[in-house]
Amino acid sequence: MGILSSSLSLTRYRVFQKIPDDFWAEIPDRLKKHKFKDIDQTADERSFGWTSFDDMLDTNWSLASPHKGHYLAFALRLDTRRIPPAVMKKHLRLALDQARMELESKGQKFVSRDQKKEIRENVQLKLFARILPIPAVFDVIWDTSAGTVYFGSTSPKARELFQDLFTNTFELHLEPRNPYFQAAAKTDPDRKKQLDEMEPAIFI
Repeated sequence: MGILSSSLSLTRYRVFQKIPDDFWAEIPDRLKKHKFKDIDQTADERSFGWTSFDDMLDTNWSLASPHKGHYLAFALRLDTRRIPPAVMKKHLRLALDQARMELESKGQKFVSRDQKKEIRENVQLKLFARILPIPAVFDVIWDTSAGTVYFGSTSPKARELFQDLFTNTFELHLEPRNPYFQAAAKTDPDRKKQLDEMEPAIFI
């Protein structure tokens, strides 16, 4: 669900580094450098990158700027091809049967492990070329005045992908705004060790 939806899941982050004033003018170029690249006409398994908050097909921000007052709004798009297990099993079986027939005609009695691996990779590549990728879009809102970044997902894999791409794009690091980091930010440095040594308690 997008950030403009009536309900959604969010992960909050804090940018804890000091950002120079001229950095904000670089945002469009930085986003375009790491923009999403379409894989519909390829056999690639997945592609990811930034795209417009307003239109996931607008990877050049032609319709709307990512700047929204003191906010930045853009999105992470991830396209993934998935081969249903039953489809893979069927076509792998057909390819292996064909390979056995061809090898037997040459006097080879069985398909070697390396040959099986190569056959599997070829089958996977052919199926990827026939399957359209499934798009997923995760909204990003960056409150530049507060240094807070909102990411429209709580999925661990999506969060990891977002954090890595954010760092590569902006050369900045994100700190999750979970209860631990919230407490650590307001705790005296001398008492932080106590926070690190706390263990969860079960009350049932």
